[in-house]
Amino acid sequence: MWSTLGRVSARALNLLSRVAAATGDAVPATTRDRRFVTPDVTGDATWEGPERPIGAGDRRRHDVVSGGQRLDPFASDRDTALPFREPVRRVEDTRARFPGGDPPRPGWRRRWRRTRRSRCGSVRAPGGIGGRGGSRRRAAPTGRRRTRARSAWEGKTMAHVYQNYVGGEWIAAASGRTFDDVNPADRGDVLGGFPRSESTDVDRAVQAAQEGFARWRRVPAPRRAEVVLRAGQILRQRKEELGRLMTREMGKVLAEALGDVQEGIDTAEYMAGEGRRLFGVQAPCELPQKFGVAIRVPVGVVAAITPWNFPLAIPTWKILPALVCGNAVVFKPAEDTPLLATRLVEILAEAGLPGGVLNLVQGLGEEAGAALVRHPGVNLVSFTGSTEVGRRVATVCAQEGKKVSLEMGGKNAILVMDDAQLDLAVDGAVWGGFGTSGQRCTAASRVIVHEAVAGAFTDRFVERVRRLRLGPGLEPTTDVGPLINARQLERVHQYTEVGRREGARVLTGGEPATEGALARGFFYRPTVFVEVEPKMRIAREEIFGPSVAVLRARSLEEAIEIANATPYGLSSAIYTRDIDRAFRAIEALATGITYVNASTIGAEVQFPFGGVRQTGNGHREGGWTALDIMTEWKTVYIDYSGRLQRAQIDV
Repeated sequence: MWSTLGRVSARALNLLSRVAAATGDAVPATTRDRRFVTPDVTGDATWEGPERPIGAGDRRRHDVVSGGQRLDPFASDRDTALPFREPVRRVEDTRARFPGGDPPRPGWRRRWRRTRRSRCGSVRAPGGIGGRGGSRRRAAPTGRRRTRARSAWEGKTMAHVYQNYVGGEWIAAASGRTFDDVNPADRGDVLGGFPRSESTDVDRAVQAAQEGFARWRRVPAPRRAEVVLRAGQILRQRKEELGRLMTREMGKVLAEALGDVQEGIDTAEYMAGEGRRLFGVQAPCELPQKFGVAIRVPVGVVAAITPWNFPLAIPTWKILPALVCGNAVVFKPAEDTPLLATRLVEILAEAGLPGGVLNLVQGLGEEAGAALVRHPGVNLVSFTGSTEVGRRVATVCAQEGKKVSLEMGGKNAILVMDDAQLDLAVDGAVWGGFGTSGQRCTAASRVIVHEAVAGAFTDRFVERVRRLRLGPGLEPTTDVGPLINARQLERVHQYTEVGRREGARVLTGGEPATEGALARGFFYRPTVFVEVEPKMRIAREEIFGPSVAVLRARSLEEAIEIANATPYGLSSAIYTRDIDRAFRAIEALATGITYVNASTIGAEVQFPFGGVRQTGNGHREGGWTALDIMTEWKTVYIDYSGRLQRAQIDV
């Protein structure tokens, strides 16, 4: 019976593969490159063919939800410690039992035959089935280009499978496993499968980076900068394409996505200029006929671990300064936005970056990210993510003696004084609180309003928030897009329940949006809390979603005290027409960035970006300060006196 089943399965799968190949459909790597032989007596399939298929893997990701605390010590997204118990996300590996992916459901042959008959026309294909002659029936034209094949037993769209980029070559993960990249506005839209890399893949990438570094560091800095400038020019040419892809991959509205790409362009142009600066320091020596200078030298191999909320801008903040300074990079993007990372690497390779200088390793934070942080061949870790994960990264780097740059969480506040222009303050609060669906480290999740204008401000603010339109970011009428994934949707809603239990009142929003097409994505209604006390968790902890708490203050001094009453210190803003108040706030607010009469978001690439306290560890990204973490200082003394001269002695 088993051998008969094996022969039938072999014929069915081979027919499916060849039908799809002849019709021009994309075929999953496993059915295209391997052939089925026979199941053994346990029902486990065996395969004969190449050791690894073309493509990044033959397995799709399955999420199994069960109770318990989520353990993700090196996640590259911005998940912070949860105020509730969240379902564990595990990945069930069915590869050993079913190398083709998911196990077939009962009746799959019948559905396959129906699918094949429905596609048949009378087109004759050269060579017939399998290239052995005979006729082949191809689907009649339908008016649309079919670029994806459908699973015989599931009827689901099979997306393209992407690969890692290591040593100038695109290669699959060693395990062959993959995970899916899903449109957060439409869970049925799968952008592709990506390698689920592990320590073996990280080893390979770091080794390639070390070899690339040995060559790249010898290239003059102006020549290195020319590659970065060409990459910026390509980004500009493809800005619209990349912006639309970003909206589809992570959900932000198109205007914001185009701004994200523009920030990458600006960073490329700015850092290209640094290739002709990279200034050192020359100072006079205390001894005659002695010259002293301090110069910058590259660090070595840089691990760039980036989040999903700015999938192009933040990687350029890390990668481009590293390249201009002469370093090699291993790039590990967030698993929610792997496709934009792939496009960025493709652009840099097209711009002329040699193989091995930039390496891309896709995968989960607790697997690929953790292995990269711990790898002894990495000299610097540049991490953007949550404060909790950042602390663990810092601990590992301290144990290994590595340099580390951390940009972490924020709980930012806008101060609205009684002399503020209220309509302008409302504009800033709406933009700061709900831009990118509140998924920014600089989001204005608190608005601290002087009690004299609190009622008027709150009425105008809530009325504006209620008019915000939810929807896919590519629709021109959309104001607020989806959250990044189901985990983040649950997190935001759990914080809403925490706020209610603590006594805060919800004036608008406070629930997921599930009507109509919104049910296909991860949408949450923009939420405004009032009657919030400074000690409440919703006023102290980072939510990272479309949720804003409105607090009252009796004076500027009290407003500043409330603003500083969190462990974070990234961004702050004040709306006032009193210059004295503005300067007192600038001096007293414990943040790395302060805006006057503007919202908490809007950084520009020529200035340092970063925060204080638990937002970071003191390093800055952006501007000239980005070079500091990417280089080491080397001091050089030249004595041309022709005799022994002893500093501090022969003076």
